[in-house]
Amino acid sequence: MEIAGKVAIVTGAGAGIGAALAYRLVAGGARVVAADLDADSVAKVAADLGDQAIAVGGDVADERVVAELIATAEREFGPVDLYFANAGIGGGPGLDSTEAQWASTIDINVMAHVRAAKLLVPGWLERGSGYFVSTASAAGLLTQIGSAPYSVTKHAAVGFAEWLSVTYGDKGVRVSCLCPMGVDTQLLTDALIPDNPQAAALAIKAVKTAGAVLSPEEVADTVVEAMAAEHFLILPHPEVLQMYRNKGSDYDRWISGMRRFQTMLRA
Repeated sequence: MEIAGKVAIVTGAGAGIGAALAYRLVAGGARVVAADLDADSVAKVAADLGDQAIAVGGDVADERVVAELIATAEREFGPVDLYFANAGIGGGPGLDSTEAQWASTIDINVMAHVRAAKLLVPGWLERGSGYFVSTASAAGLLTQIGSAPYSVTKHAAVGFAEWLSVTYGDKGVRVSCLCPMGVDTQLLTDALIPDNPQAAALAIKAVKTAGAVLSPEEVADTVVEAMAAEHFLILPHPEVLQMYRNKGSDYDRWISGMRRFQTMLRA
């Protein structure tokens, strides 16, 4: 997959990984519709990118907003080639997470991906090509200490990306799943668990202790490199692969190790 000349939609593009992806895609010759709930932030990103990018504000968990993104891309640039389902939220802590926290986290971290695929995949099948990039997390392969909704929904995002690739990969629909650990974004610094400082501190400490915290730009570069090779798993932190192998080879041992890690973080 080469990004030059392609039309892309990037959600969560007002800051962080999404903004970095938008910049990297335009630098590589793509045209981008950048979307974010924060309309002002994403407008600034698009303005900085010039006539190769357009901003659309809105909640990308809403299928009507995704339909608007696709229509805008087709009207301004042409058929959508690449979709980056990057918008995401942290959610609540553990069993005390509210029904509303669970619902909103499922909606944006999982169902936004499903709704986008429902709108895009039929057209990609007709054209014989398309690329869906899901931003999940290393938490979707491992787990997230401190936040049940985040961990569960990121597992689900990985599962949906897998299903999408298995079901349509032989029909021209390429799929990649981005699973980083720590990235220097607002989600890590103050939004992973927004209303519970104690749980948030534990979750953030877990991420920062596990490995290096990368810049969004480093992650965006890794995404484009992995897409060129059409890899399913995109791992900006390569050590995640070995962690995942360890988990699969001895699940009980891995869970015991995670319990010890959690106890150490709380000390």
